[in-house]
Amino acid sequence: MNSTAHHDERIAKMTFSSVYPHYVTKVQKKGRTKQELHEVIEWLTGFDESRLQNLIESRATFEEFFGHAKLNPNAKLITGLICGYRVEEIENPLTQQVRYLDKIVDELAKGKPLEKIMRG
Repeated sequence: MNSTAHHDERIAKMTFSSVYPHYVTKVQKKGRTKQELHEVIEWLTGFDESRLQNLIESRATFEEFFGHAKLNPNAKLITGLICGYRVEEIENPLTQQVRYLDKIVDELAKGKPLEKIMRG
């Protein structure tokens, strides 16, 4: 991905709480649940329900959000296109982590089984 420093900085400073409602709406429109969304977020980041809620309430930026995360070792198995870019080719680690999250939310909304989303 030929991202610019400006693009990467913009993503880093975006708050998770500003994007989270869009994730919920996206998966619920497609018949998935908020609980399933939380399951895939916990798989990726290690955040349980309580920790996730604290990060939302504190308006954590994606930089802070992923700074506290314990990224699942299988996250590197997340591949494919998101926003026109191949996730596995994104060079900036934080931007790649945010796109991992976007990708698994997309997969959930598209009906992919949880076991496959969680690379099990």
